[in-house]
Formats: sequence, structure tokens, C-alpha cells
Amino acid sequence: MLSDKTILITGGTGSFGKKFLEMIFERYHPKKIIIYSRDEFKQHIMKNDYQNRVDMSKVRFFIGDVRDKDRLYRAFRGVDYVIHAAAMKQVPTCEYNPFEAIKTNIHGAQNVIDAALDCGVKKVVALSTDKAVNPINLYGGTKLVSDKLFIAANAYKGENGTTFSVVRYGNVAGSRGSVIPLFRGMIERGEKELPVTDLRMTRFWITLNQGVELVFKALAESKGGETYISKIPSFHIDDLVYAMLPDAEMKEIGIREGEKLHEVMVTKDDSRMTYEYEKHFIVYPHFEWWDMERYFTKGGVLVEDGFEYNSANNKEWLTRAQLADELRMLNLMPGQKPDEN
Repeated sequence: MLSDKTILITGGTGSFGKKFLEMIFERYHPKKIIIYSRDEFKQHIMKNDYQNRVDMSKVRFFIGDVRDKDRLYRAFRGVDYVIHAAAMKQVPTCEYNPFEAIKTNIHGAQNVIDAALDCGVKKVVALSTDKAVNPINLYGGTKLVSDKLFIAANAYKGENGTTFSVVRYGNVAGSRGSVIPLFRGMIERGEKELPVTDLRMTRFWITLNQGVELVFKALAESKGGETYISKIPSFHIDDLVYAMLPDAEMKEIGIREGEKLHEVMVTKDDSRMTYEYEKHFIVYPHFEWWDMERYFTKGGVLVEDGFEYNSANNKEWLTRAQLADELRMLNLMPGQKPDEN
């Protein structure tokens, strides 16, 4: 599917872009991979890190910002697939710099759509977040708008134009800004008391590999308008603490502004257009112009009306022992060298 194809990743120097680069060369023989981002230093570091790991003769580093439509048009020429990963993601940063978040997450999304349609890109897959579902912070609000833009863009593609779909997942295990690196650093410094915002908190467990796999699925199967959501296990925040430090003491510090007790991936209102597959859900659009018979992926079963998929009502849970095993496999336990990808 992706062999002999040119793929561009916006925000490609992030955790997702690095793992995608690694996995695509393990599985396919792409014609070219374009890393599109605005930070020349991160591109320099990434280029050096992957010199002996992938075929760098097929990798291009393209300086540019998704806010710059002209630069996107130049970058998208001859590109088959685009993965849109660029975004302002830190909740406090977006709250303090709302106009900047809007320029990147909303205006940038519109620029990507326009460039893809006009340059003849075959497919665009946009990365979303649980925070776009019933958003309570600006980051989630901008990503909700971004998701809506990408889904609605399918109305403009014509018969053989660009198809747009969305992949949604929560915080990736061990990603920058997540709680695991925070806990690991505190434990390695000898601290025994770890801060927990709320002991009732639950989260989904997803790895970078699983995130990339879901994007592969969307690139292979999407027909336009789908939102893909992985079926993954949940965990309790206190179990994560004890998995990392069995004799830990926990200090409940109160939920932070813009934070939720549980991650929500499918709302009750979306249940009427949500179909369950073996390893994932797909939320389909609800537009007059969207043809269910034409764009539906076979094998899905409509969920019950009122169904909600969140980290608290999940059927699959990780125990403390399983969490410890997962952390060790990802080199995320205290004392292990963290996986830079």
C-alpha cells in the first residue's frame, strides 16, 4: 500500500513522526518520506539519530509551518499521502496563548486541507485527541474544530479527489508532558511521595506503535469522513503509581484546570453513527451528502444507542503487574534508559 509512495508528515520531528519513520521502513518500501516541521534543530537531531536506522536517501527534511499556506503548496507537490500531526498540544500553553493555538490548530488545519485538495494528494489522515471530545479546554476546542474541518473537507473532493479521515487517541504512554516521565524522574531522585491529581482518575493505555498502526489502517481503508478509535485497555492512576514504585505514598493535589477524570473517545450522541470492529471503532459522519453505502467499511456492527466509550467504562483493564510489564518493555521504568522514540 505505502510502497513506492511519497508520504509527508506535518510536525514530523515529534514522537509520532519518529516512530512512523521507523515502522514504515520496517514494513514498506516508500519512495520518499518528507518530514515537514518548523524547528531546524529538531530536524538536525532526527537526521543524525536515524542515519544508520533507515534508508536516509529516501528521507527529506522540509522546513515549514502549517500556518504558511504557500510553503505547504510547495511541499505537497507530488505527495501521495499526508499525515497531519502538527499542533500546539500543551493545555496550559494553549490557554495562555489562545490566538497562537487557533492559528496553528485551526488555521493550520484549513491550510493543510486547501493544499491537499489543490495539489492532488490522495489521502490525508489527521491526528486527533480525546480532548476534542466534549472539550473543556482551548486545546480540545481547537482540535474539535480541526476534526470537523477535516471531516467536512470530503464534501469538496469531487469524484476522485483527496479523502480525509481522522485518527483519535489519548496521551501516548511515556510521551513528553505525560505523567510517566514525571513520576520516573521523581523516583530516580529518591522521592517516595508522588503527586496524583485525583485518585479516581482513569486513562487509556496506548503506545506509539499502536498509534502508528491505527494510522496505517486509516491510510489503507479510509474512504473519507471516518474517525478511527482503537480498542485499548484502561488503567487506574493509582495502579500506575504502584507499578512504578510499589511502596509509594500518594498525595492527592486536586484536578488541574482543563483536566478530566476520564478520557472519552466516543460520546453517547455519536453512538448512532459509531460501528464496532474487531480492534477498533469508526465514527462515521452524519451529513446529507455523505453516502453510507458507498463509504462504509464492511465488518462493522452498529453500537447500541447511548453507547459511550471512555476509560472508566472500558471492558479491558491493565493490572499493576501488567502495567509494570508494559513499562519495562517500553523502557519507561525508573532506572531504565528511556526510549527516545
